[in-house]
Amino acid sequence: MPWRIELQPPRTFAIVVPTIGRPSLRRLLLTMTAELDRLAAEVILVDDRAKPASPLPADLDSTHSLQITVIRTGGRGPAAARNAGWRAATADWIVFLDDDVVLPVGWGERLDADIAACDDDVGGCQGQVQVPLPAHRRPTGWERNTAGLVGAKWITADMAYRRVVLAQTGGFDERFPRAYREDSELALRVLRRGWKLIPGERTVIHPVRPADDWALLRVEIGNADDALMDYLYGSRWRNAVEAPRGGFWLHVVTAASAAMALGGLVTKSPSAMFGVAFWCLLTGRLIVRKLAAGPGLRDAEGRRELIRVLKTAPLIPLAAVSYRVYGEFRARRIARAGRPGGKRANLSPRRLLR
Repeated sequence: MPWRIELQPPRTFAIVVPTIGRPSLRRLLLTMTAELDRLAAEVILVDDRAKPASPLPADLDSTHSLQITVIRTGGRGPAAARNAGWRAATADWIVFLDDDVVLPVGWGERLDADIAACDDDVGGCQGQVQVPLPAHRRPTGWERNTAGLVGAKWITADMAYRRVVLAQTGGFDERFPRAYREDSELALRVLRRGWKLIPGERTVIHPVRPADDWALLRVEIGNADDALMDYLYGSRWRNAVEAPRGGFWLHVVTAASAAMALGGLVTKSPSAMFGVAFWCLLTGRLIVRKLAAGPGLRDAEGRRELIRVLKTAPLIPLAAVSYRVYGEFRARRIARAGRPGGKRANLSPRRLLR
């Protein structure tokens, strides 16, 4: 009987999904199976939970042809999780997906076409992001926050990099502990090495995650990561990755007004009156702007949004400034420590964005 050798097709790309075990992961894996079952791809799930209480939902129907590998990183953050994922992969291209996206019909074929269309000088190719919003009303603040992913540059909701590019740059900077700015920082280093980053034709759907009333207050911690970006790259990094500047300096003025009011009350100074007046004016402006962009008060969601805005708007400026101050001190501590491995970080903005 002659020997029969079956050769496996070469893997063009690997899918890396960092996760903390959110329920949305199962939905992603089901849509991924439908899309990649006909393609030669490996899937790496990186379990970044510090203390996993249950296994990940990777036990799909055994008839699928996907090779799913689960590795664990113990809660070191999404940057470290993605690094562990691409280093465990063997494919020439690494596709990073968030665990809360949905792959529409035809995504796998369009991904294959996007990669095939990349010239030799293209280091990365980004998928487009769609965020479904309610059609019968204006979006809430949390929904608008999620919708900001539409058109955002080089985000890892769906971002493919050549493996050689990740090896050259060292991958994601693990000093960014959250899923915020670590993707922009990597893109800057890739561009500095002369690689091109281009948009692809494929699209992923990013539903709005459920959130409590304090979600928009918690996202202000991103100001700490902005401080590290400023310290590493200077203020021009926002232009390079087309990141909006937001209203941080208005938050600074609002927080300063609150401090003036509190200090004036303690010292019984007339400045207290001016501080209170400015704080009320700026906080009222923030509340009015948020409510004007929201769903209105005609339905139940609009009334819930009113409560959310009244609870969080007075605290958002204080949170933004506090996180920024924390980020500034942390950035300087990182600068003194240098990069991991003993090589000190080069923190010259002109050199980094030259």
